[in-house]
Amino acid sequence: MAIDWTKIYKKYKGLWVALQEDEKTVIASGNTAKETWDKARKKGFLKPILTRMPPKLIPYVGYGVNEI
Repeated sequence: MAIDWTKIYKKYKGLWVALQEDEKTVIASGNTAKETWDKARKKGFLKPILTRMPPKLIPYVGYGVNEI
């Protein structure tokens, strides 16, 4: 099942976020992955999930052609 990050995106767009194992709860954020990682570790989270929220959303539709 897909996870809705709409609220996370709106609040943290353009930033790195550290998430709990539920992949929904933000435990830290920052301008760099290292800064965010360090903040999460200071809060006692040993293996946070890191991801970067894009500064803006750009739609993408993929298309592939298999040639034999």
